[in-house]
Amino acid sequence: MILVWTAVSFLTGSLMFSYWLGLIARRNLRTVGDGNPGGLNLWKAAGFAYGLSGIALDFLKGYVPVLALAGSGSISGYGIVPVALAPVAGHAFSPFMKGRGGKAIAVTFGVWSGLTGFGASLAYAVILAILLAAGRLRRKGRPSSSAADGFQVVIGMLLLGVYLLAGGYSREILAFWLGNFLLLFYTHRRELRQIAKREKSP
Repeated sequence: MILVWTAVSFLTGSLMFSYWLGLIARRNLRTVGDGNPGGLNLWKAAGFAYGLSGIALDFLKGYVPVLALAGSGSISGYGIVPVALAPVAGHAFSPFMKGRGGKAIAVTFGVWSGLTGFGASLAYAVILAILLAAGRLRRKGRPSSSAADGFQVVIGMLLLGVYLLAGGYSREILAFWLGNFLLLFYTHRRELRQIAKREKSP
């Protein structure tokens, strides 16, 4: 049963709604901004309506499978970990994009919302908002770079782990968090390398 749920969740996560909406709008998201086939790039390329639709669909492809799993009661314990990770991995390594998917931010919010009744996803949103505000103060009004944005996403997920530990969340949730952190670290590897090079440069 775990394998079936994991496969279905991976397939759901691999559906690249934002990229396909971009094609409908005659915009190739691979040529926009940082080339990420996600909702924010769709917003930049095709406007508010397309972008919001893409973000919502990417969120739902993480939220719906996990919520359905929780409602079925067919899997418990550590069995939820691969099923919850599958939509994130599906988006990051989508076979519809030849394994080169997106950064999996919206789908990550969807999975956390389904797992924790929006508790952890709200905490992650607050953490990212604080990091964004701090970044703006540091830049003194200068626009943010994609490298800085990616760094904030990864650091924000790291800080979410602190919140989960302090909140006494289960080991299964913490195991999912670790997998989610590693996936976001991978999908933002270019941005993290850019930050590392910038810090090393005199």
